[in-house]
Amino acid sequence: MLAKLALEDGTIFTGTSFGAETTRTGEVVFNTALTGYQEIFTDPSYCGQIVTMTFPLMGNYGVNPEDFESVKPHLTGFIVKEVCDRPSNYRSTQALGDFLKQHGIPGLSDIDTRALTRRLRIHGALRGVISTEIMDEVKLLDMAVRSESMVGANLVDCVAPRSVRTWNEPLWVAPGDQHRFGQADCHIVAIDCGIKSNILRYLTEQGGRVSVAPADATAAQIRELKPDGLLVGNGPGDPAAVTQTIAALRELAGKVPMFGICLGHQMLGLALGAKTYKLKFGHHGANQPVRNEITGRVEITSQNHGFAVDAESLKKIGGTVTHVNLNDGSLEGFMHEDKQIICVQFHPEAAPGPHDAGYLFERFVAAVAAKRRIDKTLFDPTSTLSRAPAAV
Repeated sequence: MLAKLALEDGTIFTGTSFGAETTRTGEVVFNTALTGYQEIFTDPSYCGQIVTMTFPLMGNYGVNPEDFESVKPHLTGFIVKEVCDRPSNYRSTQALGDFLKQHGIPGLSDIDTRALTRRLRIHGALRGVISTEIMDEVKLLDMAVRSESMVGANLVDCVAPRSVRTWNEPLWVAPGDQHRFGQADCHIVAIDCGIKSNILRYLTEQGGRVSVAPADATAAQIRELKPDGLLVGNGPGDPAAVTQTIAALRELAGKVPMFGICLGHQMLGLALGAKTYKLKFGHHGANQPVRNEITGRVEITSQNHGFAVDAESLKKIGGTVTHVNLNDGSLEGFMHEDKQIICVQFHPEAAPGPHDAGYLFERFVAAVAAKRRIDKTLFDPTSTLSRAPAAV
């Protein structure tokens, strides 16, 4: 069956359908990861987006529920050069195309994904529509132009839960391997704006208690949970539109140690008084180089974000830049020692991607459990954590 992709700039791609027979709109972005496609389409941060994979072959190891980052996929379309419909892996339970059909997501293959990626790099992320039902290109272009912009979109409401829950699932280990649970004696509350499961799994591995609060929880409701530390996770859309969460974070800043990741990084920046802006085509992939300004070390990171915190506005409110993207110089991490906050724009939990920055979970939880001050030593895995007591 034929399928078409129409971009708002008038570009049309025609290929083969391998997913659901439907029509969906979204912001078209590209992802440079070589593997990890099932973690990508179950990451809630991709809500409202059509994802193009730059690596030419996808689906060769199938799909299995153990590697999901949420209970279901959230993207609105998936584009590949070539799809494998006969996967081979002992953990596979389903072919990629069958999974997309089951969840009503269109898949498009057999197009020039390099040409599409180059267009997105040159012109920026574009609104688009992918369809197996409508072959009228004029109608498709009109749908693409009329589709919702990512700027100003509060997509957290589409993916966030509405109640508090506990979490005790650890990281996946291969058969025969053993978990290495930490001994942290503390309670970490994670704010769920579309948080990836692997973030919560990493927290569980540290040995403390983990609770998950909804994105619309007020500061008072979060205080009732009596957190020793607060983790603000990832999520989709424009961070400036998530006003209720930002208001709660502004009220809690300086009262409990905080660790922000991706959207959480952006919202904490906004809560402190910094500004955010839309990146041209965003950072989506598992091979993004970041320089740790504290150690000078380069870490290869997993990233998925279309917005960034403005570094100059952050410095004006007392923030310290801790990480910088080596591709475009954008801000990738900061800390605010007075408010006991550390943040990274990338994903230290990977899934998919390298684990260069996974130490951040262990060091944050260890500092919280020991009531040590949150400072720059957290970003240096070779250093001894500061023994100064926390001010909060």
